[in-house]
Amino acid sequence: MHFDIITLDPEMFESPFGAGIIGRAIKNKKIKIKFHQMRQWAWNNYGAVDDKPYGGGVGMLIRVDVIDKAIKTLCPYRDISLEKGDLKPKIILTGAKGKRFTQKDAYRLSKEKNIIIICGRYEGFDERISKLVDEEISIGDYVLTGGELPAMVMIDSISRLLPGVLGKDESSFDESFSNENEKEYPQYTRPADFEGEKVPEVLLSGDPTKIKEWQEKQKNGWW
Repeated sequence: MHFDIITLDPEMFESPFGAGIIGRAIKNKKIKIKFHQMRQWAWNNYGAVDDKPYGGGVGMLIRVDVIDKAIKTLCPYRDISLEKGDLKPKIILTGAKGKRFTQKDAYRLSKEKNIIIICGRYEGFDERISKLVDEEISIGDYVLTGGELPAMVMIDSISRLLPGVLGKDESSFDESFSNENEKEYPQYTRPADFEGEKVPEVLLSGDPTKIKEWQEKQKNGWW
């Protein structure tokens, strides 16, 4: 899996992806992440990528010609009909107006070969940019200072589903939201009795059939 991130702040990604599971996945070449400074496609000699909105209003908008140049640079085959889908990356725009990102989206996107994520900034994008991308995604009903954090969330969520990233691939399947609206069953470890709060007896029974039944009931909210 190869991620291309178009951002005004590539440095923001250094610490989150420099360690932990994602850092190890990069080191082991399970995933590759390349960061592209948006200003290299600036519309003037001062590195500007934004401009004032027509009709007035507070703030600045990222220009469509800037993003168009970025996409054409990273995805030269974008407008060509090809049988090999891996030559046509999935292009995602981060934005508050986008579709809410879910675990189902993470599974879907984990099947891609290459994903380009465009990180928003300022007051948003020129609306015409939405026609240059495959989809616009939001990670929640709130506003952030930029699209870098949503990009990190998506990369983390997608990458952990790739073979070999978690070590035990089955870890990523039997968990919360693997199926729509379904949460993972509660789990316990020693001590069996902690200050009067005990582990459910069925988990201590050693009966795999009863344990499985209990887990399924908990997953589906049968309390």
